[in-house]
Amino acid sequence: QVQLVESGGGLVQAGGSLRLSCAASESIFSSNAMGWYRQAPGKHRELVATITSGGSINYADSVKGRFTISRDNAKNTVDLQMNSLKPEDAAVYYCHMEVFGPMGLRYLEVWGLGTLVTVSS
Repeated sequence: QVQLVESGGGLVQAGGSLRLSCAASESIFSSNAMGWYRQAPGKHRELVATITSGGSINYADSVKGRFTISRDNAKNTVDLQMNSLKPEDAAVYYCHMEVFGPMGLRYLEVWGLGTLVTVSS
């Protein structure tokens, strides 16, 4: 079973930057998407950004222009560079992977344990 391990969370002042990293425990050769979700206290988990193995990227409107997602397929990693952080960005950030079969149907979904991002105002 593939495992995802996140790192890079922490405390930062508003306006500051953090970089989150996520490493998969093994290579995935099928079409897949990796990304980041976040969940603040009392709120639903929400998409932050995703990037497919083909390089297609999707951002939540709330982070466009401030966050940048990237991946290294050779190293099985996905990073999230977060700039101009706001107090409302504070949450537990979860790394996510979904793997697709030949027909485009998802057959595997994996979540990391999460890393806490705290933004002080």
